Amino acid sequence: MVLLEVSGYDEFVKAVDANKENTIFAYFTGSKDAQGVSWCPDCVTAEPIVRGLLSELPEGSVFIYCQVGDRPYWKDLKNEFRTVLKVNAVPTLMKYGTSQTLVESELFKPNLVQMLLSED
Repeated sequence: MVLLEVSGYDEFVKAVDANKENTIFAYFTGSKDAQGVSWCPDCVTAEPIVRGLLSELPEGSVFIYCQVGDRPYWKDLKNEFRTVLKVNAVPTLMKYGTSQTLVESELFKPNLVQMLLSED
């Protein structure tokens, strides 16, 4: 499993393009401040659950951890995450290129996260 950490839409697209031959899992979260804390309270709750289950990822898959930007950028309904990727909430975990997605409080349930990460 490869773990990539990116910030912003352009870096996300580059990471996807560089790894498109692999199964990609993407986690979208509110960006963090200088103290390493996200402006998004649900993201703060979900992150340790998601990170704690990364060992469930299939062999050869890629996990992209993407900070979507600051709160004002995220709240702009015209940002690329919303318009192009159809990510309408943070945190969001998806198996990229499929309809398999977990959003917000669904990510507080380790069994749901484990199912999404370990399905072939």
